[in-house]
This record gives sequence, C-alpha cells and structure tokens, in this order.
Amino acid sequence: MMDSGLLLVATLAFPLAMVVACLHPAFYARILTWLPLAAVPGLLAALFERGDSIVIAPAPLRLTLALDEVGAMLLGGASLLWGAAGFYASISMCGRPGAGRFAIWWLLTLTGSLGVFIVADMTSFYLVFSLASLAAYGLVSFEGTARAQRAGFVYMALALLGEALILLGFVMLVTAAPGGNPLIRDAVAMLPDSPLESPAVLLLILGFGLKMGLLPLHVWMPLAHPVAPVPASAVLSGVIVKAGVIGLIRFLPLEVPSPDWGMALVGLGLITAFYGVLVGLTQSHAKTILAYSTVSQMGVVAAIIGGGMTTGAPHTAVLAAFYALHHLLVKGALFLGVGIAGATGRRHYVSFVLIPMALLSLSLAGLPFTSGALAKLATKPLFGDGVSALLASLSAAGSTMLMLHFLGRLQLLANDDHEGIPQRPLMLVWAVVAGASFIVPWALFANVSGYALADAIQPDALWAASWPILLGATLTLITTRFISRMPTVPEGDIIVVLDKLAPLVMRIGSGIDRTDEVLRRWPVASIGLLSLAIAFGTVLQFGR
Repeated sequence: MMDSGLLLVATLAFPLAMVVACLHPAFYARILTWLPLAAVPGLLAALFERGDSIVIAPAPLRLTLALDEVGAMLLGGASLLWGAAGFYASISMCGRPGAGRFAIWWLLTLTGSLGVFIVADMTSFYLVFSLASLAAYGLVSFEGTARAQRAGFVYMALALLGEALILLGFVMLVTAAPGGNPLIRDAVAMLPDSPLESPAVLLLILGFGLKMGLLPLHVWMPLAHPVAPVPASAVLSGVIVKAGVIGLIRFLPLEVPSPDWGMALVGLGLITAFYGVLVGLTQSHAKTILAYSTVSQMGVVAAIIGGGMTTGAPHTAVLAAFYALHHLLVKGALFLGVGIAGATGRRHYVSFVLIPMALLSLSLAGLPFTSGALAKLATKPLFGDGVSALLASLSAAGSTMLMLHFLGRLQLLANDDHEGIPQRPLMLVWAVVAGASFIVPWALFANVSGYALADAIQPDALWAASWPILLGATLTLITTRFISRMPTVPEGDIIVVLDKLAPLVMRIGSGIDRTDEVLRRWPVASIGLLSLAIAFGTVLQFGR
C-alpha cells in the first residue's frame, strides 16, 4: 500500500498530467487510447485510502484531501464508470473529427467530478466543482449541431448561475469561520448558530439542486444528455449530477434537526420526482427519456436528504450516498446500453439487449433482488410512515411506467441493416458496468444500512418492493393508448416556454424604452410633475 493520501493526490494529478502531456503531438494523437486509465487512481483510492487525508498546502490556503465512507462509495462508483465509459469512448470515438478535443474536455471534467468526492476544504471544493461544471460544456456541445450548440448554451448559462449561487452560499458559510480557507466540516458545524443560516441553506439548495436537476432548474439535463455522445451521456447522467448530491451532503447540517428545511427539500424532491415521470412519458427519444428519469431519481435523492434533515438522522449522508451510488451505476449502464442497442441487429436484440436493459430499467423502480430494491429499503426509515413514505413508494410506480415506456422506445433503435452484434470490447465494458450495478450494492448493503442481507428477501420487504412495480405496470397497460396520444412536451419543457415568451418580453422592453423616451421630453415631464403635485396636495387636504 502507498503512503497515506498519495492516491488521493494522484486522483487529481494523473488526469491533469495527461492533459499537459497532450502538448506533445505524439501523445495527443493517441490520447483516446489512454482515456480508460485516467480514473484508475480514483478507483484505487476508493479501495485503499478510506479514512486517509493529506494537506497539500499549509494555512491559510490549507488545500486538503480526505476520504470518508460517503466519498469512498461515490468515488469508487464514479471512477469505475469513468473508466468503463472511457474505454467505450476510445473505441466509439476513434477516427472522429475533434476526438482529441473531446478527450481533453473529458479529462478535465473527470478531474473535477472525482475531485468533489475527496476535497475537504472550501476553496478546493469550489475549484473542482467549477472545473467539473464548466469543462462538461465541451462534452455537451461536442457534436457541433444546432441542437448541441443550444444545449451547450443553456447548460453553460445555468452552470454559471449555479456557480454564483454556491459562491454566495459559501461566502455566508465562511463569515463565521476562522481563517481564510476553513475545512468544510468546520464551516458547516458553525452554520446552525449563524444569523445567515437560512439564506445560506437556501442558496446551497438552489446551487447544488441546479446541478442535480431539481425542478425548475432541471432544464439543462433533457437538452444536454440526448445530444452528447453515448459515453459522455453516461458520465453526465451517472456522475456529473452527483456533484450536486455530494454538495448537499457535505454542506447542509444534516445531523442537526431542521424540520422546516427538511420538509421543504422533501416536497421539492417529490415534486421533481413526479414531474420527471410525467414529462418523460411524453418523450419519444430513448436518451431523452433516460434524462427525465435522472431528473426524477435526483428528486428522490433530494427527498431522502430532506427526510434525514427533518429529524437529524445520523446516517442520512451514508444512506443518500448509497442510493446515489445505485443510480450512478445503473444509469451509466443504461446510457451505454443505448449505444449497444443501436449497434445490435434485430435478431439478437432480445437476448443481447432487451433482457439486461429491462432488469436495469426496473432496478430504478426497485425491482426485488436488484440494487434499486436495496437502495429503497435502506433509505425507507428516513421517510417515516406518513404521507412522504407513501409518495416515495408511488414515485417508484411512476418510475416503472417511465422505464417501461423507455423499453418500448429502445426497441426502435435495433439495427435493421445487419444481423450482427456490437464489437466484443463494447459488449464487455457494458457488461462490467451492468454487473457492478447489481453486485456492488449487495456487497455494501449490510454495512451501510444496518440491515442483514436476509432482511432484503423477507416476504414483507419483497412485497414492499413489488407492489409499486405491479401498480406501475398495471397503470401502463391501462393508459398506454392515452399516453400514445399525448402531445410531446419539447425537450427542456420550461425553457421552451421561456423561449416562446422571449418575443413578448422583447416587445414589453421596447415599449418601456419608448415610454421612457417620451417621458424624458420636457413638456410631458412638466405635466407629469404638475399632476403629481396636484395629487399630493389633494391627499394632504383631505387627510386633515
């Protein structure tokens, strides 16, 4: 084993060194082949560095890296997905124009997205969070189409908004903290006693909620995911949104009961969960449906965190991270599976694609014996036994409907031009991520949840996982004809409404400018002042 903390440093330094090495033409020409290795230090750190920390710079900067249980889970899953998706990209992107540029954006985004799980001080977190947010623009807009450019513009605009909100929240956090760059845990520990607690919490929820895709700040997600290349979509939906999750986990005072903020976050999360399902059911593109599924699932994660905040439950962070890990692996496998489906002949579609994709899809809804069932069982105590618990279960029924709709649209991607299967390396890397999405949560479940593995297969647990699936499947059968006739909501939904309002806003603005120009003329201004004087005198007269 390496000296304590060195693998944490390598997690950030290795991909950045690869970026610098691209200055050499020979390395730049072969950069795609090296992408799978970029996340290896992060995976090794997750396995061997838990509990370790290292200070890179002394006070007042005090740049600190550390890895706790929450960070290790998410770092390990994220590194695995980045490595697998990087291998997929090294094959699928080979020979494409701009592949080297894609690889550089990839490495920068990877560095930031892994960094958020291991940094322990305020300055480092803001730097790596910003790096992940801003560099991802290159992945979103890579295709260069009008659709991709628009998605990139919306993504960047909202990313900058999120950065501003988080920066303001950080400023409020550090006002009560000593030193120039406090550790995150120290700043958060002082937040409940700060007079700025409420505005700080609000800004943090808005800023990190935007990255997670919480309503109404979700609009970048259904625009960005469909236009990005398949491996980029996998990491955008699987990993990048988890920067928002780790932000809420790290910066909200989860162990101090906050009933008001907790219930607000539960409400926002559940509304987002149902909204993602309803809009997703109107979509026809498989990747867009998966994007709205991510919106819905991130709503569930927010509700889990809110449920823990309500009572100050001590294991909220670990349980929320466990649910996020399940989603990270499953959603990454689903996006990679979309690419596999498009390269599979119809004759092999059912055996090679449909069956594994159906298991992965229904895992998001909590299908018994899958990681989804374990994640929902582990987080169930945070919702209690009231309305929130019922709505969380009903959201699983909604997820069932959405994922059955996804499976129906997925079959349209099967390739009619040939009867073959995708390249074996692509099939293998997809199988690795899909297998990990089932195996890893089972391996961690007992330690994370406090339940025994046997508890997950008890009759009451199996029924609790099954009835939302059965309800969702029944509703799908009943409403299939109605849903097929529903008008398609454009990708980005709310942003499209704002686009349509833009001409009206411009006309109103022009009208205000013209009115201001008229009022600036002296005669009109004189009459206006005289009228105000008369009105003022009248009020004084009758007010006596």
